Amino acid sequence: MSKTVKNMIIEEYRERVGETQDALVIGLRGISSNDTNAIRAGLAQKSIRVTVVRNKLFGQAFGETGLSPLSELLSGANALAYGGESVVEVAREIVGLLKKFPDIELKGAVLDGQLFEGQDGVERLSKFPTRDEAIAQDVTLILGPGRKLMASVKGPGSQIAGLIKAIEEKLEKGESIAKV
Repeated sequence: MSKTVKNMIIEEYRERVGETQDALVIGLRGISSNDTNAIRAGLAQKSIRVTVVRNKLFGQAFGETGLSPLSELLSGANALAYGGESVVEVAREIVGLLKKFPDIELKGAVLDGQLFEGQDGVERLSKFPTRDEAIAQDVTLILGPGRKLMASVKGPGSQIAGLIKAIEEKLEKGESIAKV
């Protein structure tokens, strides 16, 4: 392959992936072309893209980016899965596809520069919370103590208000109230 063609492929990789810093490497060897098309179409509906990459050219295209740790996982035929809300969502979708397509090979993923190697690493990554889930967990942690404090402050006040209401109702009916 000529240097001009290699440079065109490298530029194509950079254009497709864009500013993505987190991605997943999978192997699709042994999966029929119809199944590969079904996988791609299903993932595309969730804004997840799959790009088959040439190992050496991938290293040249992304050697100085957040995707560079993936270069050490590239051997044989590989595809880069990226997009969606985050690489966690991508990992969840690919792990979910393993039930229907067990021949998908999970080679690894990178999240914020941290490499998750092999099937175990990708499955561990798929259990991480997404950005929105993490924000929701943080908000719950922040609001939790405030809710407990309000319940503690409000509790005795409600009891006193209930007693006053009972006394008021008895007085309106003309009943006497016993002294304690």
